[in-house]
Amino acid sequence: MSVHGATKVWCLATISLILLPAVAGAILGVHLRQIQTNGGKGISKFSSYEELKAFLKKSQGSGVAYWPTAAGFLGLPSVKSAITFRAEVGETDSSLNVGQIEYSATNVQVEGIDEADIIKTDGEYIYLVSDQRLLLIRAYPPERMELISEVRLEGNPVGLYISGDRLVTIEQMYRDAIFTGEDGNMILPQANVSFRVYDTSNKSKPVLRREYAISGFYSASRMLEPYVYSVVVEPAVMCKDEVFLPELCGQGWIKKATATEIYYYNESSEGAHSFVTILAINVQDESVEPTCKTFLAGASDVIYMSYDNMYISQSIWRTALSTGQIGGSIGASINANQGYEVTVIHKLHVDGLSIEYVARGEARGFPLNQFSMDEHEGFFRIATTSHADYELNSILKEVNNIYVFDSDMNLVGSLEDLAPGERIHSARFVGDLCYLVTFKKVDPLFVIDLASPERPKVLGKLKIPGYSDYLHPFGEGFLIGVGKETVEAEEGDFAWYQGLKISLFDVRQLDDPREISKLVIGDRGTDSPVLYDHKAFLLDIKRGLLVLPVLVAEIDPSDYPDGVPRNAYGEFTWQGVYVLNVSEKGGIEVRGRITHMDGNDDLLKSGIYFYSERSVKRALYIGGVLYTISEDRIKANDLSTLEELNVLSLKR
Repeated sequence: MSVHGATKVWCLATISLILLPAVAGAILGVHLRQIQTNGGKGISKFSSYEELKAFLKKSQGSGVAYWPTAAGFLGLPSVKSAITFRAEVGETDSSLNVGQIEYSATNVQVEGIDEADIIKTDGEYIYLVSDQRLLLIRAYPPERMELISEVRLEGNPVGLYISGDRLVTIEQMYRDAIFTGEDGNMILPQANVSFRVYDTSNKSKPVLRREYAISGFYSASRMLEPYVYSVVVEPAVMCKDEVFLPELCGQGWIKKATATEIYYYNESSEGAHSFVTILAINVQDESVEPTCKTFLAGASDVIYMSYDNMYISQSIWRTALSTGQIGGSIGASINANQGYEVTVIHKLHVDGLSIEYVARGEARGFPLNQFSMDEHEGFFRIATTSHADYELNSILKEVNNIYVFDSDMNLVGSLEDLAPGERIHSARFVGDLCYLVTFKKVDPLFVIDLASPERPKVLGKLKIPGYSDYLHPFGEGFLIGVGKETVEAEEGDFAWYQGLKISLFDVRQLDDPREISKLVIGDRGTDSPVLYDHKAFLLDIKRGLLVLPVLVAEIDPSDYPDGVPRNAYGEFTWQGVYVLNVSEKGGIEVRGRITHMDGNDDLLKSGIYFYSERSVKRALYIGGVLYTISEDRIKANDLSTLEELNVLSLKR
């Protein structure tokens, strides 16, 4: 199909988007009709399409994507969907009762709220997206492991969800389209996000039940069964005096957002303007079409979702001359020659297919990732890193902050200027506590009390070499940290990171946190996807089992007869998963390793960057079997002995 009236026509697989510099700067003098929402704090809707156009036109001087000469660009044609929905559904071929078998789920931030990942399991089958393929694999028992069916995907798979006998794939589509204007041809990138819902009752013959696509770029998603919520961002674009509005399509229909449906804050600069759309899909009920809400804001950076609310953050730069000062002590010392970083947090209430905008709050600084945000007993908390001062052309030291907001996103408490000169490497909120790791030369682990939202305070801190990029609760009063070991540099006031470090922290004594065990793997250059993707982290607290994919780099001391420099990198020597035992008494111990490498060829030919289709990306367990997954194969090993039980090739 052609959404936004592209000169080429694709059916549902491609929705057009002009990806150009987005709107920047405040637009004054545009009258907006105020609406009443629950604590909306000045949020408005455009009263007409003409007001929206006027708003974006006035933004042209400050960076709006505006193409007045492109010919034949708009005008949505009639569309007939090319999707064929198959009606037949066979019976499941499963004869195994998996009700009593324990199996691992995706490592998520909020228990019960799933997150999209490249692999899922239901305790018998493994569902995997890899190399533009959806694979359904009988995994348990391991001796029967086999590829049952395969579906070819059109786009780049972002991840998938499973809900009973329904499976949802999320794909990001990219195309280049040629548009002809008075100044000649323009080749411009386009994008859309596709959501496909399959019936997997018959694993050997999955049936495509529904398909939706929305213009824009995938930001994040969550599933609170049976609903999938997704955030999609589309830069605000104009062409030939027309606005490219977000579009959602299904089989045989297209719905374009209208200006009067789009929420907007008529205040100071919110950075680059984009259309942010929250889409809700009931994956079980085929009679119900998805719903969505769109608001004009900046591109979403990080989201957090509780059982009732979704929080979408947007990081922007605000000068001292901008209007719309944020509350509390933030910005109190800003003068006319300074500016500051701001995170705008949009709160939306979600309930089934209902999505309602609630309020907005602002915090100084930028969050690191989704674990920098949390909701607890009606209060929203966020950890940020900011600059203590930011003169024009002069960046000064970094500081770290905690901000607490009430249910209407009013700032009620703050703790600012933590660890000057350092930045946040990891954060984890657990009930009334926040654990925060900052780093410059050593790793201060802060324990912060949030029991009184109005008065956050530091209870204790621990300074040790290294840092943690990911923190995970372990039982009552313990934390696991995954990061890097470090050594102080002789060249200046900083430290060189070394091998991968796994730490076990005892935080039962809140004013005296301790590192009671640590394991360092490899030398400088050793890496793990857990450092930037928590879904690669597999933990079973009951078993005391921890599994991490690791790429090991090791230094040969004979290469440095005068001594190994602290900044020396090792050579890649191994890739696979480390299987670890973790316990309060025994600490962290290596149980064993599992690799998919048949030899060292891929390791030896790697330079600075390593890639291999046999690189293990994920691990999961079903019953007493550990499954490790790469693009090349799935390997099943006994969870107790790590003895190899079976191997399934995933090659075409």
